[in-house]
Amino acid sequence: MNSRERFLATVSFRKADRYPYWELGIWGQTYDRWIREGLSEEELRGDWFRGEPRFAGLDKRDFIPLNLEPIPGFEEKVISEDERYMVFRDKWGRIRRGLKDGEAHGTRMSMDTYIDFFVKDFESFREFKKYFDPYDLRRYPKDWDELKRKWKSRNYPLYLTENCGFGGLYWNLRNMMGTVRLSIAFYKMPDLVHEILDFMVEFFVKSTEKALREVEVDAFTFNEDFACKSGPLISPKIFREFFLPRYEEMIKHLKRHGVKVIELDSDGNTESLIPLMIEAGVNTHWPLEAASDMNPVTIRKKYGEELALYGGIDKRALASGRRTIEREVYGKIAPMIELGGYIPTVDHTIPPDVPLENFLYYLELKRRIVEK
Repeated sequence: MNSRERFLATVSFRKADRYPYWELGIWGQTYDRWIREGLSEEELRGDWFRGEPRFAGLDKRDFIPLNLEPIPGFEEKVISEDERYMVFRDKWGRIRRGLKDGEAHGTRMSMDTYIDFFVKDFESFREFKKYFDPYDLRRYPKDWDELKRKWKSRNYPLYLTENCGFGGLYWNLRNMMGTVRLSIAFYKMPDLVHEILDFMVEFFVKSTEKALREVEVDAFTFNEDFACKSGPLISPKIFREFFLPRYEEMIKHLKRHGVKVIELDSDGNTESLIPLMIEAGVNTHWPLEAASDMNPVTIRKKYGEELALYGGIDKRALASGRRTIEREVYGKIAPMIELGGYIPTVDHTIPPDVPLENFLYYLELKRRIVEK
């Protein structure tokens, strides 16, 4: 089977020659560690989602490079800076403080602190909307016609956007308002939240129509990150009122154009929202964060073939010895092969406490299970 056939068979619970070999990536600090431990930059460089790092032997995917962010957005500028921190404004109008110590290849050692967000009320949102013209020509790559010809004869999966290229509905609300203000707005300013969501759905449909009409697309990912270790940041009631009808509208648009795989990406424990995801039309969920008790075997037994799953391999296990890695891999991947609809990956990007030797052993075990 080629990469595209293998992917579509796996997520549809049909027989495949093996599961796809995918991983989500590494921290910049991990990159430096693995170079020190013997990998060449030639073997390590490249986009993990596209399967480019040669040493890992990953299957190829591709992603349409649509620009669905604010265009041009706010002027990005540094507001203040000292030896340790930099405070700056990004294109979303967010004021952020970033830790400079230990930064490597664009990866900071901790997440930025978000100090302020632009959208606070109807007036500020209506000002912000000017950056979301769906017909702005800059939303499509300049070599669009050439890319279309390349994808017509492809043998690998194609996604509608880059990973996090659109984000998701909660994702975009949070980018505009911040977690705290948004959490209050569901109750104090529901009309504003509804207006933003309706606008973002319309923007998504209009801006992606051309791509979906001209290219055969296999998959789309809602990147949401709307949960933490103990559960979601929104209740099922909030999801049903604000998100469910918009998900349904967007998924109807995608399926009308032949998109078969509808993924939802969120860290944290999303279990209480899974029935609503399925109701909306989501048929795949990842990355199943182990620290949040998102065990793929447990979820599969509960939801059967309603939901394909990716991920679930505890990144913390890879920092331990071989026996811990073996327990993790054989305890999750082996039973999931029998249950189907599963692509094993580490449950997030790989941090710098994971030695190269351990990661290579993990890859070896993944292959040993299906290639024996």
